[in-house]
Amino acid sequence: MKIDFRSLIESENSELYDIHTRAPGPRGTLPLTPEMLLNRPSGDLFGLSQDVGMGWDPSRLTGPEILILSTHGGIRAADGTAIALGYHTGHWEVGLLMQEAAAELKAAGAIPFAGYCTDPCDGRTQGTTGMFDSLAYRNDAATVFRRLIRSLPTRSGVIGVATCDKGLPAMMMALAGMRDLPCVLIPGGVTLLPEQGEDAGRVQSIGARFAHHQLTLEEASEIGCRACASPGGGCQFLGTAATSQVVGEALGLSLPHSALAPSGHPIWLDMARRSARAILAMESRGLRIKDVLTEASVQNAMVVHAAFGGSTNLILHLPAIAHAAGLRRPTAEDWAAVNRKVPRLVDVLPNGPRNHPTVQVFQAGGVPEVMLHLRRARLLQTDALTVSGEPLGRVLDWWENSERRMVLRQRLQQRDGVDPADVIFDPDSAHRRGLTSTVCFPHGNLAPQGSVIKSTAIDPSVVDSDGMYRKIGPARVFLTEAATIAAIKNGSIKAGDVIVLMCRGPMGAGMEEIYQVTAALKHLDFGKHVALLTDARFSGVSTGACIGHISPEALAGGPIGKVLDGDLIEIVIDRAILDGSVNLVTKDGGRAGGDQLLRERPLRKDLTRDPALTDDTRLWSLLQDVSGGTWGGAVFDVKEIERVIEAGRKALRYAGSDCAK
Repeated sequence: MKIDFRSLIESENSELYDIHTRAPGPRGTLPLTPEMLLNRPSGDLFGLSQDVGMGWDPSRLTGPEILILSTHGGIRAADGTAIALGYHTGHWEVGLLMQEAAAELKAAGAIPFAGYCTDPCDGRTQGTTGMFDSLAYRNDAATVFRRLIRSLPTRSGVIGVATCDKGLPAMMMALAGMRDLPCVLIPGGVTLLPEQGEDAGRVQSIGARFAHHQLTLEEASEIGCRACASPGGGCQFLGTAATSQVVGEALGLSLPHSALAPSGHPIWLDMARRSARAILAMESRGLRIKDVLTEASVQNAMVVHAAFGGSTNLILHLPAIAHAAGLRRPTAEDWAAVNRKVPRLVDVLPNGPRNHPTVQVFQAGGVPEVMLHLRRARLLQTDALTVSGEPLGRVLDWWENSERRMVLRQRLQQRDGVDPADVIFDPDSAHRRGLTSTVCFPHGNLAPQGSVIKSTAIDPSVVDSDGMYRKIGPARVFLTEAATIAAIKNGSIKAGDVIVLMCRGPMGAGMEEIYQVTAALKHLDFGKHVALLTDARFSGVSTGACIGHISPEALAGGPIGKVLDGDLIEIVIDRAILDGSVNLVTKDGGRAGGDQLLRERPLRKDLTRDPALTDDTRLWSLLQDVSGGTWGGAVFDVKEIERVIEAGRKALRYAGSDCAK
């Protein structure tokens, strides 16, 4: 497009120059008292002036002030059409939730405020340097949200509206940190599946499938166009976005049956109105977020996560939420213990066996329906308080006999021909259908500090009859995701190979998410016969024999950084008892031979952080590393950071004085 210089610096409309320097100002008077003028800070008083300046009726300035924070992005016309796009569908419609909540607050005599900190899309940044900012963004956004909350000193409570992979965990971290305020979380819901086409997870493999002649150009273009069938909401599968919604409700931060609601629907908007009432009820009763977020609620969230078969990224996010709330951070051992005793009860994309979309899980009863089964199995702490103001036990009593439950489950059967009992199982039915527990933490000589795999998502056809996944294959080593996906597309990766992708942890690439690799392996014919080891992390929709979070990472001296092309890798995953190992082995010496080889072999000389890694993310990686690292939630532990800095200062002073001598 050629734009004339004159059109940039001149305007044709001379009426633009008609400028006034004064205006009448709002009518009425501020509801001030002598006490306010004598004792309130000037900021409180000036805030009232600004409130009426923005158009608020001065006679309605005495109600409680409620701050609504959101990850909203994009600019929509009144009819919903796009003026400027957002980063993703997940934050495209959440402004409508804010409007509904604000209208409810205003009608109740409260004063709503609204603020925004939008979020990126992990789907959009797959395979790009944008992914280097993904996990680090979460901490930054949580900081921004907390600063926005504190910057409205007169607020009486906070509503957080968020949907997707990093924005929603960031919002929960921020609300958790507001321990003495009432807070309510409104999850932004999910998008719908296309009537014909593919879900938003499978469609991300069209490039790899085209390269292997599984799709034509026309087919790829058509299914790519239809994948996001409705304009708002998180993806249709139980990835990190949907799992975060589930965990938020399980924590008690959201009203019952909030997670996974279909974006844009009346039932979704109704949730916002009821959430506004909930924050006012909490405020009037003196309930605070610290009353809701407790050790019991964190335990319940872990149990529900296991029952849903949720994203492994919550192993990063739930500890961070607990840390923000001042609670003990759950460890890998805690996760393993929960997953060993909690059955998986939900059949949902991508875990199978039938792969129902998240909106059908919502209709089948969502979180409270799963909790009914967990309560019967005595796996929940039902005295945990929720933002409804009632303990979880009473919430579940209501749900079990509610009209909402009965009608939605009937509609799912009538309209989609789906039996709700085939979406959310009771434990006995789940066992008969072969649903296995979710998360396993393999160790071994390549992962001495641990790793993680979503073992339930390994293709059943490569699992032995005893429930064991066993593989021995040659290592194919890569230092970048781009090189890995190129090798997959050009046919260099073969069935039987073990991809080893290193230097992609926090220090190397901000612990990027490598879904384009795992998606390609899932949807290529030979992919189920290929395993993947990496110090990066995975999308919540990833499946297959993909082992991530390998610790220590290569750039921290981890033994994964010693693997060479052709090395023999052995992987063993027991999906029944959730145990596993990942080892470098030798033909003659087995595991012992691999141990010796790793002791004698130096780290590869080509290990390096990605040249595109920014200083922003490097700073994040250093701060989270001294705060417990990724297993500790990748948080900023200020006390520990302060301790390390002070120790470093002392060491430098000592070294300086020693040199002077």
